Amino acid sequence: MKVFVAGATGAIGRQLVPRLVAAGHEVVAMTRDAAKQDALRGLGARPVVADALHAEQVAEAVGTAQPDVVVHQLTSIGPMDLRHFDRAFAMTNRLRTEGTDHLLSAAQAAGVGRFVAQSFFAAYERTGGPVKTEDDSFGPGPAKEMRETVAAIRHVEESVLAARWTEGIVLRYGGFYGPGTSLGPDGEQTEAVRRRRFPVVGDGGGVWSFVHIGDAADATVAAVERGRRGVYNIVDDEPAQVAEWLPALARTLGAKQPMHVPQVVGRLLTGEVGSVMMTELRGASNAKARRELGWVPAHPSWRQGFAELVA
Repeated sequence: MKVFVAGATGAIGRQLVPRLVAAGHEVVAMTRDAAKQDALRGLGARPVVADALHAEQVAEAVGTAQPDVVVHQLTSIGPMDLRHFDRAFAMTNRLRTEGTDHLLSAAQAAGVGRFVAQSFFAAYERTGGPVKTEDDSFGPGPAKEMRETVAAIRHVEESVLAARWTEGIVLRYGGFYGPGTSLGPDGEQTEAVRRRRFPVVGDGGGVWSFVHIGDAADATVAAVERGRRGVYNIVDDEPAQVAEWLPALARTLGAKQPMHVPQVVGRLLTGEVGSVMMTELRGASNAKARRELGWVPAHPSWRQGFAELVA
C-alpha cells in the first residue's frame, strides 16, 4: 500500500516510517522543514514538503501522492510546564484541530480508504475503576489548564470517527518513553527524575499507562494494515500507580528516591493538571488492540522498558 505519513519527523514518525518501509509499503512522508528531506529519504520514504496548517499545501501533497492510507501523527510540543499545560500544547492543539480538518479534507478528495490518527489515553474519566477500555468516555471536567488540549483531542477523535467515507481509526497511545521522547535516555522527564525534581504528589494514586515508542510504531503499522473503524488503546500490559512506577524509575536510573509532597503543595507546584495526573489519572487496557490488531508489545511492561534507558 501507499501510506502518507503526516508528522513523519516526530518521535513516533521516525520509528514508524522505517517499519512501514520494511513491511513493504511505499511511504510518502510529509515535513514542514525542507532541510529534513534527506533524513526522510534515509528512512526509505519519499519526502514532501507542506505546512499542515496550510490547507492548499496539504491538499496538493495528498492529492499528488494518491495514498491508500493517511497516518496523522502531527504534534509540536513546547517546553513542558504543567501549570501552563495548554500553552505547551498550543501548536499541537492547532495541528489536532485545523491540521486534522485539512488532512481529512485532502484525504476525502483523494479517495483515501483508511485514516489513522493519534490520540492520548490521559483524557479518560477519572471515576470508576483504575483501568479504562475504549468503551469508557472522556471525563466531563478536565483540569482547567488542559481544557483546550482535551478539546483538541476530542476534535481529532470525533472528526475521524465521523468520516464515513473512510475507515477512521483512532489510536489512544499511552505515555511515550524511549528514544526521542521526553522519557528517553536524556529526555526532559528523565532528567527531572535524576535531579529529584519529579515528586510523588499526595498518595501517588494516579494510574499511568505507558508504551515504548517502538511498540507504538509497531501498533500503528498493524492499524494501517488491518485496523477497523474505531478506537484502540495502544498501551503496555501493566498500568501502574505513580507511587509504584516513579520510585522504580528512580532506582533504575540510579537516582535518589523522589520526594513526597502533600497534594496541596503539589497543586501549588504543578497546578491542577499535575495534581490530577499524580492522584486521579486512570490507566487503559490494551486487550482490544491485542485481539483485533494482533499486536503484542515487545515491552510488555514499563519495568523492562525503563531498564533500556540506562542500557
